Amino acid sequence: MELLKVENLSFTYPGAGKKALEGVSFTLERGSFNLLCGRSGCGKSTLLRLLKRELAPYGERSGEIRYKGAPLEALEPRVSAGEIGFVTQNPEEQIVTDKVWHELAFGLENLGLPQADIRRRVGEMASYFGIQDWYHRDTDGLSGGQKQLLNLAAVMVLQPRLLLLDEPTGQLDPIAAADFMATLQKLNRELGLTILLAEHRLEEVFPIAHRVIAMEEGAILSDAPPRETAAALRGQPLAQGLPSACRIWSGLGAAEPCPMTVGEGREFLEAGYGSRRGARVCPPAAAPGEPVLEAEHIWFRYAREAPDVLRDLSLSLRRGEIFSVLGGNGTGKTTTLGVLSGLDRPYRGQVLLEGKKLRDWRGTSLYRGKLALLPQNPKTLFLRPTLREDLEEQLRAMEIPREAWPRKVAELADRLGLEDFLARHPYDLSGGEQQKCALGRLLLTEPQVLLLDEPTKGLDADFKNRFAGLLGDLRDRGKAILLVTHDVEFAAQVSDRCGLFFDGQLISQGPPQEFFSANNFYTTAASRISRTLFPNAVLCREVVALCQGETL
Repeated sequence: MELLKVENLSFTYPGAGKKALEGVSFTLERGSFNLLCGRSGCGKSTLLRLLKRELAPYGERSGEIRYKGAPLEALEPRVSAGEIGFVTQNPEEQIVTDKVWHELAFGLENLGLPQADIRRRVGEMASYFGIQDWYHRDTDGLSGGQKQLLNLAAVMVLQPRLLLLDEPTGQLDPIAAADFMATLQKLNRELGLTILLAEHRLEEVFPIAHRVIAMEEGAILSDAPPRETAAALRGQPLAQGLPSACRIWSGLGAAEPCPMTVGEGREFLEAGYGSRRGARVCPPAAAPGEPVLEAEHIWFRYAREAPDVLRDLSLSLRRGEIFSVLGGNGTGKTTTLGVLSGLDRPYRGQVLLEGKKLRDWRGTSLYRGKLALLPQNPKTLFLRPTLREDLEEQLRAMEIPREAWPRKVAELADRLGLEDFLARHPYDLSGGEQQKCALGRLLLTEPQVLLLDEPTKGLDADFKNRFAGLLGDLRDRGKAILLVTHDVEFAAQVSDRCGLFFDGQLISQGPPQEFFSANNFYTTAASRISRTLFPNAVLCREVVALCQGETL
């Protein structure tokens, strides 16, 4: 039985040259788990927000959305607010109170439920989600994974029938993301909750979805079960984002049914390519450049009485190197970038840039062609009504002659594919599009050291490959890049060196093949699939090449 029906839905933002959605039609059956995927800016977020009446964007809409057979706009406010839940990509944006218990109760209070009912529902939901241990904590002291779990619990306490999620794992580490997806599957299975989830990280969710809706340029490209979708997308750009087992199967041109999970992928390789067992990847040894950014025995805390976030941290970033740092939410990775960029000052230890103490760089000299930081929230970099004006503001700050601005902006737009965004307000763009634009603004400063905090958040697989090439070009030009990321596959693809952050320290580091092949959780799916055959392969293309007898 259908719960939601969308018929010929089209939408255009004010002043936009083309439609964000065009002729979208689909049906969600009660109790189904539906995955929505596609490139950044293809219309996923716009579609989800149109399905949640209170969050619908302003613009010109045509077509029809029906919930339980009634037009969405005709629903009673209590029905719309309570039965259609929404979880956003950024957990910070959805939390509105200072305490965990109050966040759980906030929606029920707004619906005017009796106090006894609120206490019962909140207690039940806190127990279900395992929130009892941090029930009385401040919300701003939670980790990213805890905040996103709290957002989900605060929506579920309203007892929704339909749950909409917009890339909810974008800022979660691999373990927290897997746990979050397992929780969604449990809610779907045990409560019969209907789910529509937009996501770029497909490794965990693709095999468990009942149905996959793939979008391209505001329209539906494919609408089918996962295995059929993988076969239909074979050879298309969207296939680059499919689970590793699917990509390995596709790369080998296999005719068997597409494997979906790590276990199925391992069986597929053992059955067809067991004779290649023991083949190894032999990457060229990186020529280390001289250290350009160094942290020496750093200790840092946010308040005098607060616990230490960084504890005797030391690291060195070399010229012409990409160094990726991975680790769980709340371990101190983002704090490290704040200290390395000069935004936060340690109470012990020092940071050196080109051998000079960070505090000795006067005025804005540190940020003029020397060092740049891409923050976790790209919105903080945008100050003007349009992207073009933001880029021109950066060029003005760099004292670039005005007559050179059009050429500089055009070159950057072509390099990153920003042409369609120049006349738009950055806040009107999708999360992935904002990431691209923020990166573009930083690159205009031509820094020698680039610090990136979750730069692939919200980016589709196609642009991530393009971004990887861009970072490689910067490295070849002698730039030093420090990457903090939860995207283990991207780190394996671009890095010269990877490190694991834990308890305020960098506890291990090494080349990608050595680093990822030794880990069980902070590793790529390709490594988990192939390590019984190929001990140090960590990328899908490496697995495919070794299966085909190539030497790497």
